[in-house]
Amino acid sequence: MPTNKTKSKGKIITKREVVVSLPVVHSPKWLEGFVAFIREQGVVGLAVGLVLGVAAKSVVDSLVNNIFNPIVGLIGGGGELGNRYVCLKEVAGQCTNKLGYGSVVNSIVSFLVVAAMVYFLIKGLKLDKIDKKKT
Repeated sequence: MPTNKTKSKGKIITKREVVVSLPVVHSPKWLEGFVAFIREQGVVGLAVGLVLGVAAKSVVDSLVNNIFNPIVGLIGGGGELGNRYVCLKEVAGQCTNKLGYGSVVNSIVSFLVVAAMVYFLIKGLKLDKIDKKKT
């Protein structure tokens, strides 16, 4: 077990490293190409990111639908933003053809909140510097 002694503020700190070796697991011959692809391309990390992204989107959708939309609806004259529409054709006092712009605006707000959340999360955790090669 290798040890490393360093001095910090007059104190000697001893650090010890523990190395754990895991057994090599061989995949069947017909799966070797697929397993190599998974390892080289970081597909597992991508899958984890996708699952977390979907979960975060459901939280953001709830936030937009339950907090932002009623506030925007109040500012714009009452009612939920997602229910807003322009009547294109009216027959006997009934709107038969609607252009529902509220749900489109709702989706845009939701997208912007998710994009901002991802941006600030990546900047905050300094993940944007991981793939950059040092020159």
